[in-house]
Amino acid sequence: MMSGNALRDLNTLPASERKNDSSSKGNFTKNCNGNTIENVQELQKKNPSSVCINGGETVNAAVEVANLEVEYIESENLGDLEDVNTCLEKLLPGLESKDWVLVVETLNNVRRLSIFHREEMHSMLGDLIPLVVKSLKNPRSAVCKTAIMTSADIFSAYNDDLIEFLDPLLVQLLLKSSQDKRFVCEAAERALEVMTTSVFPMSLLPKLQPYLKNRNPRIRAKASMCFSRSVPRLGVEGIQEYGIDKLIQVAASQLSDQLPESREAARTLLLELQTVYEKSNGLSTTIPEQPEMNSWEHFCQSKLSPLSAQAVLRVTNIAREGLVIGS
Repeated sequence: MMSGNALRDLNTLPASERKNDSSSKGNFTKNCNGNTIENVQELQKKNPSSVCINGGETVNAAVEVANLEVEYIESENLGDLEDVNTCLEKLLPGLESKDWVLVVETLNNVRRLSIFHREEMHSMLGDLIPLVVKSLKNPRSAVCKTAIMTSADIFSAYNDDLIEFLDPLLVQLLLKSSQDKRFVCEAAERALEVMTTSVFPMSLLPKLQPYLKNRNPRIRAKASMCFSRSVPRLGVEGIQEYGIDKLIQVAASQLSDQLPESREAARTLLLELQTVYEKSNGLSTTIPEQPEMNSWEHFCQSKLSPLSAQAVLRVTNIAREGLVIGS
């Protein structure tokens, strides 16, 4: 069951994010009068009102801090940590900090620990995930996107161990993948893809299913895409165990959804279910003149309303006719 906070998050899209955050580059550094500022906190401590010469212009250091750019490091480019124990001790305080630069640095350390030291961080997941979720909600794009990338690395590292903590992460990633800021949206979509390839679908599909009926059409579309990607990972036996009748009803409900992404995900899922059903029942892929009792047509008509069955058969028959013609 979703928590009240999760439902509130889903029903309220985030406000527009601040525009002065960079979408791609930098490294918490900025050339200032020929020198490189590598630690924002040190700059602020030394003289919050000092000035720097940047490109011939005199600017206030506070402005300089606000305009720092952030480097988003891909997982494969992250290096290992020198002092794992010290890093582990500083994780929770770092993520709780009000200094956004420190939060981003700490999130990247969470990513490194996920990649190189997953066992050492495993016991902290219960305390860690809520703070990652807090960063996902952060209005500053640098923090939000780094938290999204952190979520993806956590999915890759811990797989099904995240099931009990998954709901708040899933809510935020669906929200972020449905917003207008493109580089945040794309990062969230990648994180959702990692989730669907990392978490066992038998556990993931029940988590996704409620979002297929969310009142926000973008949320429904992203959830539909995740659902469609997850089902094939069940395999033939897994699909039968989960219930092909349940799955066809889910797919049929998405065929008439508002957004094309939902409808396309439904079509993809239906073709997968048709293939599994016909293989399981030893059926031919040709279109019979009269539906047999165990045929795909009969199965659809027995599990769906007449209109839904007609829509499903239209989709699957068109695809099958195309295969026959092309063979």
